[in-house]
Amino acid sequence: MAEAIAVVGIVANIVQLIDFGSRLLKRLGEYQSELGDIPEAFRHIKSELPVLLDALRQTKAAIDTGYMQAESQKALLPAIEGCRVQIKALDDVIAKALPTSGDSWARRGRKALGSLRYDAKVERITSVVRGYIQTLTYHAAASPRPLTDRTLPPTTPSSTVPFRRDPHFVDSNILSEIHSKSQQSASRVALVGLGGVGKSQLAVEYSYQVREKSPDIWVFWVHASSRARFEEGYRKIAERARLPGWDQQDVDILQLVYNWLCDEANGRWVMIIDNADDLSVFPRPLQSRSGSKHDAAGNAVSSLLEFLPQSPNGSILITSRSRDAAFRLTGSYADIIKVQPMDRTYALALLQNKLEGSFKQDDAEALVEALDYMPLAITQAAAYICQRAPRVTVSRYLQDLRKGDQDRANLLEMDIEDSRRDGTASNSIIATWQISFEHILRVRPSATRLLSLMSFFDRQGIPESLLSSRYQEDNDPSPNFEDDLNTLTNFSLVVTDVGGHQFEMHRLVQFSTRTWLELQGELESWREKYVRLMDDSYPVGVYENWKSCQALLPHAQAILASRPSSGSVLEAWASVLFKAAWYVDNMGNYKVAQEMGRRALEAREVALGSEHLTTLSSVSRLGVVLGKQGKYEEAEAMHRRALEGREKALGAEHPSTLASANNLGLVLESQGKYEEAEALHRQALEGKEKALGPDHPDTLTSADNLGLVLESQGKYEEAEAMHRRALEGREKAFGPEHPDTLASANNLGMALERQGKYKEAEEMHRRDLEGSEKTLGPEHPSTLTSASNLGIVLERQGKYKEAEAMHRRDLEGSEKALGPDHPDTLTSANNLGIVLASQGKYEEAEAMYRQALEGYRKVLRPEHPYMLTSARNLRGVLERQGKYNQVEAVHQQDLEG
Repeated sequence: MAEAIAVVGIVANIVQLIDFGSRLLKRLGEYQSELGDIPEAFRHIKSELPVLLDALRQTKAAIDTGYMQAESQKALLPAIEGCRVQIKALDDVIAKALPTSGDSWARRGRKALGSLRYDAKVERITSVVRGYIQTLTYHAAASPRPLTDRTLPPTTPSSTVPFRRDPHFVDSNILSEIHSKSQQSASRVALVGLGGVGKSQLAVEYSYQVREKSPDIWVFWVHASSRARFEEGYRKIAERARLPGWDQQDVDILQLVYNWLCDEANGRWVMIIDNADDLSVFPRPLQSRSGSKHDAAGNAVSSLLEFLPQSPNGSILITSRSRDAAFRLTGSYADIIKVQPMDRTYALALLQNKLEGSFKQDDAEALVEALDYMPLAITQAAAYICQRAPRVTVSRYLQDLRKGDQDRANLLEMDIEDSRRDGTASNSIIATWQISFEHILRVRPSATRLLSLMSFFDRQGIPESLLSSRYQEDNDPSPNFEDDLNTLTNFSLVVTDVGGHQFEMHRLVQFSTRTWLELQGELESWREKYVRLMDDSYPVGVYENWKSCQALLPHAQAILASRPSSGSVLEAWASVLFKAAWYVDNMGNYKVAQEMGRRALEAREVALGSEHLTTLSSVSRLGVVLGKQGKYEEAEAMHRRALEGREKALGAEHPSTLASANNLGLVLESQGKYEEAEALHRQALEGKEKALGPDHPDTLTSADNLGLVLESQGKYEEAEAMHRRALEGREKAFGPEHPDTLASANNLGMALERQGKYKEAEEMHRRDLEGSEKTLGPEHPSTLTSASNLGIVLERQGKYKEAEAMHRRDLEGSEKALGPDHPDTLTSANNLGIVLASQGKYEEAEAMYRQALEGYRKVLRPEHPYMLTSARNLRGVLERQGKYNQVEAVHQQDLEG
């Protein structure tokens, strides 16, 4: 009973602790404001208190919302009690050691002198508090989903900054400039400088100062080295703020968070966008609507710039190595702060803060000069010296840095071939890191192997699950992942996230690690290990694997730069790209899927030969992606090649051969070659019924596809039967929300609409649209097609306004996702023209029909049915306007075609 009462009272205890700790933090701040500084031990605890208070608030939130189970609450009781004891002890020390405003000058002097003897006690309190922070953070992060479905209460503003505050931070007068520029409404400020110059550390310190000054402000941290990392940062915002629907797989997380940030009712916020170095991650929004057909066709996603709010309740701080990227994000060179290497005074202060013990001033000055006054290099050197003290001193480290052995000479003379890195950067940072590599190799070889493997991943979000058993060797004297990781973090080579299960490396650490491996002759062997690891870990891009595919996508993309020359490892490399391209294709990003698919195909042709069955799988998948981009002739060639190769190797009735027949039928149907397409679909359906059975998912796919070509020929009743069969079978096999089930509902709706069964057709299309929005997202090409088909059946029923809204949504989305000349985009224009004409908006309708017809003439054969339909529609709307001369001109153009 006592334990139950204690668990019930845990929230009250936490509230008291937060209140007590906040008052102590305020007391320390007031003392520092009055006297300008506080003893070093008190500075340490002052930097830890905000972190502890945040951890306590997160714990309280997890309990309040039902995230944390009773067992976890019970396990936290000792930590909560321990925090209370330590805060009480700190209060006692502050009362004895630090003067108050009411103390006389004599009493203040006695306290100042006496405060020195409390340093050790405060340090012990600080050390214990750090342990409790880790415990609280772990339990809050590890808490499961809510235990009930009740509505969650409003969240308390907090921080998603994944890094702890650096108690040794040295400000080179940049923070005040950041604060000043960030005071303006909807401000955007960028820190620009070389890698390792301390931009991210400035941002971290700024984030803690913001929270210290205004606890009611949200602070968000978003990695921006890739689109996948940016989306992950927004997902963490949604999770922390508990936005409705944040944990749904199909949610448009960017739009969800953007809308929330723009709502001033949600309070003030600061967002830090870290490592925004790559311009391609933030394309200008207009790029998706201009340029060549091939450029636009694959751009299935919005520019991230569109999801950066400019609301008065928020401000954004950006770190970047690229001045151009910073300008694109801020829109003004006046808002860019250039972060230079430290001057000698600040560099020496940083070295002194990081080191333990005494050192010669001349040696320290020579060392920071040799390290180009780069904060990251100074921090790395200090970590090495501290780890090896007392045998290694500043003087000894400087001697090692200046060694003239051949390897070091080669390293210092080697150019860093990284176009994103300022060419004027000194290689002394790499020399500094090499000292650490060689030391770790001597004292803990397994940690060096862990570092070697990690250097090939995307540098952020490296998952523990892919590392722990993939780098060790049988002859390791004491293989232990935790010890190896601790070694790397001690040397500042690796940083862990707050949860401790994902890791991050500085880009130059990764580069210099690979450079060091190349000097050792081990680069290719580790590249092979990484490629095989990703091949083993990355799943096929089918619906059931989408969550895993998304989480590992940045690391799969990282192997693009690591193409082996030949052999089985080249085959594994191609396999990763093949699976990743499959997933990216399903997400509607056809341009990226095509590039990855082509490279996979080229590699498989080299490794396996052009007629190998695995190579033909790449041929087939590439054909699918090309077809989705409207590149029908190229897609047809791919599918014919796959069909012929599989018929030769497997026979005409093998399921893989029949799949190729099915794919070829689809692209032929898209070109209006209906009779040949129908023959192939009937062949595929009959063969799959015989080989796999009538209810197999692949058989149902063939039935659905046959229904499409039957519908195109006006055989509506037979098409309806095929679609009903596919829908019923897929509902049974996959459930109602699977993308294949939704596709069958859409196809059935079209067949019903063609027969005038409008109510049932509308029901099918609404079901498909709602499901597609949930499963694929509102801007996916398949979702846009669903909106268009719903618009068609609404127009048939005279619901013109709703129909027009659907077609406008489809046209705008298709232009953005597929490009203005994609056949699906042109069909969208034609469909919008129909509903406009139905409302008597003839001039607008004429413009839509002309857009469709002119576009079709570029990408389709003259006799394609879509061409004939658009020409007929244009002639009709011209006649209604009395433009008979133009009617004859359109007719003559069609005859010539």
